[in-house]
Amino acid sequence: MYFKSLLLILAFSFSCLYADTKLLILGSGTPNPDPERSGSAYAIVTNGQSYLVDFGPGVIRRASAFSPSWGGEFESMEIQNLNYAFLTHLHSDHSAGLADLILSPWVLERKEPLNLFGPRGLKRMADKITDAYQIDIDYRINGSQPSNPEGYKTKVTEITEGIIYKDKYISVEAFENNHGDFKNSFGFVFTTKDKKIVISGDTAYSQKVIEKSKEADILVHEVYSEKGFKEKTRDWQIYHKAHHTSAPDVGKIASMSKPKKLVLSHILFWGNSKESIVEEVKSNFDGEVIIAEDLMVID
Repeated sequence: MYFKSLLLILAFSFSCLYADTKLLILGSGTPNPDPERSGSAYAIVTNGQSYLVDFGPGVIRRASAFSPSWGGEFESMEIQNLNYAFLTHLHSDHSAGLADLILSPWVLERKEPLNLFGPRGLKRMADKITDAYQIDIDYRINGSQPSNPEGYKTKVTEITEGIIYKDKYISVEAFENNHGDFKNSFGFVFTTKDKKIVISGDTAYSQKVIEKSKEADILVHEVYSEKGFKEKTRDWQIYHKAHHTSAPDVGKIASMSKPKKLVLSHILFWGNSKESIVEEVKSNFDGEVIIAEDLMVID
């Protein structure tokens, strides 16, 4: 009896240890070009599988930095192993890397279609990309280069709210956020054996984000500097207030949802420092706050 109980405890411990879910920051930027911050992109890594969230400009180069081929530690981030990607919304700073995500892993011998999940319009976007590169695709399939006829294809699921994907390692729930008058914009809840990770997507203050990120291990939330906002012209103030979230309001959201770690990304600094952004958030939240940096790994 004792031996059986010990085996069960060891099995449970190993299961939890093996999950060891991590959040990788591939891109923490905005539409404003910043050499240090690629377009919005993240990866949830658990049990040897990676799940991408958004694929802004530079996604493949940033992903490769996490792979053993380029000195990283995550085999699932080898480019040919990128098989699942989830898109919050169709804005270009979140999706302009899609052509690279479709084609480069195939050139490096991905043998299966890329599984894509995102808002209405994603299938059209993916289809137009493969149409645009048909000359390249035909050459690689019919020429002398080793290739396969499947790895450049996509399987697209256009989503609504609810559970949109589930396997033995992870469950993914989509929820509508509040990206102003830009409709079909989502956040995601990723639930694994050992973590709950919430990605807000681009959003203004949202009760839905508060609800879905309750007791999350990690909440990744976009943010803008309140100090910088006050220097904007009235038209830009109207736009940003309707579509994005100020640092003090992110603090309010976190104070109600109580994540173990609050990760600030897609940051509109507008000339202000990281420290000032954190200070604005902490005016309403006393938990752990992390400024996302490209190539950061968060446990």
